Amino acid sequence: MKTGFVLAVCLLSGCTVTKQTEAPIALKEMGSFHIGGREVVIKGKTAPKVELTPGVPSNIDPNETYAVEQMYAQYFVPSTVKCKYPLLLWHGAWLTGATYETTPDGREGWLNYFVKHGWPVYLSDAVERGRAGWAPFPDVFTGDPIFLTKENARARFRLEGSQFPMEAYDQFVKQAVPRWTTNNKATIAAYTQLVDKVCPCVILVHSQSGLFGAMVAEARPEKVKALVMVEPANGGANPAALKNVPILAVYGDFIDQDPRWSKIKAVVGKYYEAVRMAGGSVDIYELPKMGIKGNSHMVMMDKNSDQVAGVIQNWLTRRGLYN
Repeated sequence: MKTGFVLAVCLLSGCTVTKQTEAPIALKEMGSFHIGGREVVIKGKTAPKVELTPGVPSNIDPNETYAVEQMYAQYFVPSTVKCKYPLLLWHGAWLTGATYETTPDGREGWLNYFVKHGWPVYLSDAVERGRAGWAPFPDVFTGDPIFLTKENARARFRLEGSQFPMEAYDQFVKQAVPRWTTNNKATIAAYTQLVDKVCPCVILVHSQSGLFGAMVAEARPEKVKALVMVEPANGGANPAALKNVPILAVYGDFIDQDPRWSKIKAVVGKYYEAVRMAGGSVDIYELPKMGIKGNSHMVMMDKNSDQVAGVIQNWLTRRGLYN
C-alpha cells in the first residue's frame, strides 16, 4: 500500500500517522536484572511516624536488613547476531544508562545503533544511579550526594558551540541524578560481577566510567576483548594487565581550549603510554583531526552521533570482533 494512500485514509478516519524514518529493531531476547551488592544490618535508628495512606499509620522499622550497592542491567539481543561478543555500555558521572538511549532531541541513540548492527547490548545503571537504587546515607553511602546544577552541565560537558542539540538542553538535564565520591569500590565490584556473568565481551565506557572500565579490565583481562574509552576521566592502576586488551580512546572537540579537560586528557594519556610500554595496543582517535568537528563531551548525543558510532564500529571490525 502506498504511503500517500495510507495518509489519506488516516486523515479521513482520524487515525494517528507515525513517521517511519528508522528501520525496525528485531530482537531475539530482551530483559533485565540486578547484580552485585551486599546486605547490611542497621541498628540504633528511631522509627519514624509515617502515614503512607492518610489516616493509616505505617510501621516502618529502619533497624533491619537492607540490600545495597547493587547495579541494574538491561540486555537486548538482536535476532541476527553479527559479532563475536556482547557490547557493554557504561555511563558517566551524574548520568545513567539513559546516556545511550534516545538522544535529547529524539534521535536513536547508540543503544539502537549497535543493536541494529547485530551486537547484543548490555546497558547499565551503575551503583547509586537510576534503577540500581540508593542506600541509606551516611550509614552505607558515606558522605553527601553531589547534585549537578543545570548551569554547571553546560561547561562541564563542553556543550556550548558544539554539535550537541542545545535546543533540547532542558530535556538533557532532566537525566541528571546525584552521585557520590565514596562508592567507587562498590561500583567496581558490581561491574566485575557483571563481567563475570555475561562476558567475554567488549566494554564501551564514557567519562567517569573510564576508571571503572580500566579497573575491571585489569582484573579480568581474559574476559575483556576490547575496551572503548570515550573521553575517559581516568585510567586504571595496573596498565600492564591490559597488554592483550586492545584499547580505542575517542575524543571530541574543544579540549585544548578547556583547561579542565585538557588536564584530564593529559592524565589519562600517561595511562595509555604505560599500557603501550607494557606491550599493549592503544589507538587514540581525536575526532577533529579525522575531519569530524564540533563534538562535545556527550559525543553519543551530538547531532553526528551515528557518524562517531560508525568510527567505533569500523575499529571493532578491524580488530576482528565483528563478522
